[in-house]
Amino acid sequence: MTSARALVGIGSLLVATTVPVTLLGGCTTQGMGTGTATMTQPAPRARTTTGAASYTPVTDQRLVNPEAENWLMYRRTYDGWGYSPLEQINTGNVKNLVPVWSFSTGVAEGHQAPPIVNNGIMFVSTPQNQVLALDAKTGELLWRYKRELPEDLFQLHPTNRGVGLYEDKVYLATLDAHVVALDAKTGKLLWDRTVEDYKKGYYMTLAPLVAKGKVMVGVSGGELGIRGFVQALDARTGQSAWKTFTIPAPGEPGSDTWKGDSWKTGGASVWITGSYDPQLNLTYWGTGNGAQWMGDQRPGDNLYSSSVIALDADTGKLRAFHQYHWNDSWDWDEVSAPILMDVQRGGRTIKSLVHPGRDGYLWVLERRADAIGFVEGKPYVKQTVFTKLDPRTGRPEYDETKKPVTGKKIPFCPSLWGGKDWPPAAYNPKTGYLYIPTNENLCGSLLGTAKPYEAGKLWLGTEIKDIGMVVADGANHIGEIQAWDMNTGQKVWMRTFESHNWGPVLTTGGGLVFAGGTNDRYFRAFDGKTGEPLWQWRTNSGITGVPSSFAVDGTQYVAVQSGWGVDAQRMQGALDDIRGAKTDVPQGGVIWVFGVNQ
Repeated sequence: MTSARALVGIGSLLVATTVPVTLLGGCTTQGMGTGTATMTQPAPRARTTTGAASYTPVTDQRLVNPEAENWLMYRRTYDGWGYSPLEQINTGNVKNLVPVWSFSTGVAEGHQAPPIVNNGIMFVSTPQNQVLALDAKTGELLWRYKRELPEDLFQLHPTNRGVGLYEDKVYLATLDAHVVALDAKTGKLLWDRTVEDYKKGYYMTLAPLVAKGKVMVGVSGGELGIRGFVQALDARTGQSAWKTFTIPAPGEPGSDTWKGDSWKTGGASVWITGSYDPQLNLTYWGTGNGAQWMGDQRPGDNLYSSSVIALDADTGKLRAFHQYHWNDSWDWDEVSAPILMDVQRGGRTIKSLVHPGRDGYLWVLERRADAIGFVEGKPYVKQTVFTKLDPRTGRPEYDETKKPVTGKKIPFCPSLWGGKDWPPAAYNPKTGYLYIPTNENLCGSLLGTAKPYEAGKLWLGTEIKDIGMVVADGANHIGEIQAWDMNTGQKVWMRTFESHNWGPVLTTGGGLVFAGGTNDRYFRAFDGKTGEPLWQWRTNSGITGVPSSFAVDGTQYVAVQSGWGVDAQRMQGALDDIRGAKTDVPQGGVIWVFGVNQ
């Protein structure tokens, strides 16, 4: 067993066995003042949970057009904006935001899921595949589900990024590669379906995407040599509706981009929830890099790795794709689903797919019924690999001295964590701005090695000791939030942080941008138009959770999970090694809900 500390420099890995967990009781904090938040004590005795007295079923119509007060899916809407139209909390009163209640999840590691809210009932998933149902107004625990994970489970990413809702069910994708359906009122397990064999390296951390009666999930495990896929299950029965691999088999379109049997273990994981265009009936998924990491050991473009793929929601048929970079050799997974928005270019409105890539480029693509067209791509952080993009297709040309190969140490920028890793960006239709959580001034290096594939074993194409990261000379910051005007294609403002930034972004109708992500444990609000800092609150731990906003009884709230771990903790360890420092970011998960102190 390799120690977690030894793996601190890896951009997309955490190796751990199943961690024994002690569950704590929930607790609420009413009327807290400003200043550093303090944790309340666990409830002195266990409380009986009785479930929800009533529940509003989630219909297809509600998912397509959700009420302003609700947050029904990973990014609230199918287009992936991460935008709440609520405007009661705004640039004028956000300074009065205080915690209304908090709840200890009882587990450590990276808490990355958004609080999902349906008419006053909140659902939150946590590491170790726990789901909590709470009264969104008071924080009272309604029910708790805790999956019993296999003792021999090899956890690369002990986290979960959220649940899916449909009708009267809650759906969870698990670390042992199952999908479970829970009764939304009681938490009772209704069905449990195996997606793949976890012993072969398959696992899941994403929130399911639910559309047209189907629960869609994608599998992770590229660093263990899996073959990625997206699968749809019937929302009522759990039976498989379709399954589409992200790597074509021999004879399928694109199979000639893989040599020999490399397609069988080529990775192309699907880490993050897809987006969906109901008019085109297409779901869009980002895919990971090829496995193992060294492209010279798997020659070819390696379709459909490091790409966005468009799948027919009814059949799973691949309708279109765009590969951001071919034959990936930098561990630049492009797993964030593209954001669907209209942009103005050349006097016309383009139905676009926008993606701030891990490769450090901001991509604008055009979505059509049978194709994905290239519009533009430009670097938003320092990028030393691409020499130019084909103006028609967007295919990059490389500086071969910056492309890692077997037997030679190669430097490149950005580092293998990329300009933006998995934390989602957000789009505000009122400002027309895209808000990107970024890390600048970080470069890396890799030395490739060749090792045989063993099922279920780590298979990187490099050794841990041969993964490098450097901070640019004279750099006074690493983390950033960038705002881009998507109609002009220009960056309009930027806020910087001495710390690295792993904070997913929320934006609202009140003209605000909310994000955490830094090692000082602050949750912050900015003016969406100017970037001016307007408010901050120090939480129990670092924030890598996806924020959400909702309303109950006419009152707007902002919610987020605080809980440091996984890649944010790992990058901190690498930076400390570079600097000869030791930064302590406390662990432990807490759900925080904020409201305006009237």
